[in-house]
Amino acid sequence: DNTDMAGMKLRQFVGASGALARSMCQHSSTNAARSAQAYGGMSARAMSSKPPTAIVMMNMGGPSTQEEVHPFLHRLFTDRQIMQLPMQDYLGPWIAQRRSPKIREQYAAIGGGSPIGKWSAIQGKMMEKYLDVASPETAPHKAYIAFRYASPLTEECVAQMKADGVTRAVAFSQFPQWSCTTSGSSMNEMWKKLKEVGMADAFKWSVLDRWHSHPAFISALAGRIEAGLEQFEESDRHKVVLLFSAHSLPMRRVNAGDPYPQEVGATVSSVMKVLGERGIGNRYTLCWQSKVGPLPWLGPKTQEAMKMYSKQGLTHFMAVPVAFTTDHVETLYEVDIEFVEEAHEMGVILKRAPSFNGDEAFGEALGQIAHEHLKTGTLCSQQYSLNCPGCVNPTECRSILNPISPYARVKDIHASA
Repeated sequence: DNTDMAGMKLRQFVGASGALARSMCQHSSTNAARSAQAYGGMSARAMSSKPPTAIVMMNMGGPSTQEEVHPFLHRLFTDRQIMQLPMQDYLGPWIAQRRSPKIREQYAAIGGGSPIGKWSAIQGKMMEKYLDVASPETAPHKAYIAFRYASPLTEECVAQMKADGVTRAVAFSQFPQWSCTTSGSSMNEMWKKLKEVGMADAFKWSVLDRWHSHPAFISALAGRIEAGLEQFEESDRHKVVLLFSAHSLPMRRVNAGDPYPQEVGATVSSVMKVLGERGIGNRYTLCWQSKVGPLPWLGPKTQEAMKMYSKQGLTHFMAVPVAFTTDHVETLYEVDIEFVEEAHEMGVILKRAPSFNGDEAFGEALGQIAHEHLKTGTLCSQQYSLNCPGCVNPTECRSILNPISPYARVKDIHASA
């Protein structure tokens, strides 16, 4: 029937995108890969007579070359939206300069730079193909990449959107779980840059701010875990403890009410339920990585959890990147090199579930999430309008510039009542 035919077409398109992804990985030159990063890999639709619906994939980004490491760190450590340091205008650049040599060594160990731009472009291509079939009324669609600290920066992204004639845009956070430090600061940055470049009214916006428990995302994550378990001998798979590992968060943010920890926990609970339905019942725990600086952060650390479990006699572990959508230095260096070396010293086995990268199921999940958002005319999630109890940026946080429908934050509604 028509439903089956539509589903077949969607799978064909997504499958074709996956083949393209593999081809890009195997055969594209460095210049082609960086061009795909800069323009989201979607420039062909600029020739369409109808302006595209923009799906803006928002993330922190990563330096694609050694030369980009210091500018990346400088932007990071001078950004008060993501961290507050004393005398930040002076201390931030000093920290960036001091850390640059060490971080360059880490990127050198994983091939010279971050692959996040390449994988984001490939994921965007798969999402775009899915949307053009599933949602012809909003076609053509074009995925744009907006990174905070590496090219293409937010201002580069909106300039390309303007050149393409875009009028309708979706701010699609590539962090499944909301945190004010990641998704929140990326939204704030988008509205800020639009005002700075005189484009406050250029686009009508809606926001995809969180999708931590979406069934398609959970199913794709379960698939990555299943693939990861195949790295172990079949007789050992039941012994493997799943270490769901997410980027940690300063406790001052947690105590301010940032919803990130509970949303990561919701992802873990949801995926373990799906795995159980597929006959996989491994033991698991949630732990945290990538702590920076001396202040208290969420724990336990991933490597410390493994060490404590090894003292209990457990010998087989698999790290599961639960809050990352592509490979980058946190997976390729921190987990694959540092944590694996520590595991060897402990006399235990640690492997990692593969990241989504060019996974077709994940590309289809992004398409489904965006399609549902566009089809229902949703402005944002219900939670988006609720500031954290201890919000540190009440003037800007949870805003939407030029929304597709009337919008007000909860605190503003009650303040005017």
